[in-house]
Amino acid sequence: MVNWVVSLAGPRRISLEPCPLDPLGPGQVRIRTCYSGISAGTELTLYRGSNPRLNKDWDDAARMFVPRQAAASYPLVGFGYEEVGEIVELAPDVADRRAGQLVWGIWGHRAEAVVPADSVYPLPAGLDPLAAVFARPGAIALTAVLAGDLHLGDWVAVFGQGVIGLLATRLAVLSGARVAAVDRVPARLAHAGRFGARLVVDAGAESAATALRRVTGGRGADVCLELSGMYPALHEAIRATTHAGRVVAAGFYQGQADALGLGEEFHHNRIQLVAAQVSGPTPVPGMAGRWTGARVTHTFMDLVAEGSVDPLPLVSHVVDASAVADALALLDRGDPDVLQVVLRF
Repeated sequence: MVNWVVSLAGPRRISLEPCPLDPLGPGQVRIRTCYSGISAGTELTLYRGSNPRLNKDWDDAARMFVPRQAAASYPLVGFGYEEVGEIVELAPDVADRRAGQLVWGIWGHRAEAVVPADSVYPLPAGLDPLAAVFARPGAIALTAVLAGDLHLGDWVAVFGQGVIGLLATRLAVLSGARVAAVDRVPARLAHAGRFGARLVVDAGAESAATALRRVTGGRGADVCLELSGMYPALHEAIRATTHAGRVVAAGFYQGQADALGLGEEFHHNRIQLVAAQVSGPTPVPGMAGRWTGARVTHTFMDLVAEGSVDPLPLVSHVVDASAVADALALLDRGDPDVLQVVLRF
């Protein structure tokens, strides 16, 4: 018997490779993967070779990146964090799961996985399994919304209407904010309108900062959520924010910030710049003890299960896992018609 796993041999060198099946240990379950979503952020940085973890080491104690002592470790095997599958085998001591049960969690792009039973969660009854690949992207979006500390009636601009940006737009609308969606792709702005955005701004046609000040009587957005990971967008989000307002930088920025001018509106308008990152025991600063990572993820999935958030329209491509190289190349090209790409095992 053989398993199959996605392997990255180097920048833009990706394939589906055979590997041994893992043995089943106490407290574990074996899952056969149905779907695994591809992240157009973190995974693309690995695919392109721009992720800082490829050329630096993360010092857990100091919480700093430090110079790497060795070359990047290739191959990178089984990365990925948007999975849903079926339990096919249980350890004898697992009592709260059953064979045939559909579950979601994180186990990477692989045909089968052996994981602790308590690290995967049952799919809500009646929910399309494809919806569960959005658990982690939804948690990232909700983390950004929580970090923004939105209030009823606030004007909130969401920069970047990819998968996570669109989910953040919907979550911000649910919070009671008046939401402006900013992007350069008309089809994505159309999705944002269907998700409840009151204003859509084509950043290729007009300044988002000008549009936000126009709609707010000159004041600017109370909060801007920047989810594109692009420095020019972060700069424009700062320009669009009212005096002493908040900008949440939730994108995964790469390289040097040449397009970010912190001596301009950031300095003169005293903008509060907050980083949002989903990992860790307390992903939302100031909410430790209340909003754990688990609570964030399960809250998003509850919203999906009750119908408040419908992520399925964001699935643009479902491809066989054997075509993973084509799938990553499609995302890498930045085709405007591509949103959530899913591997089918």
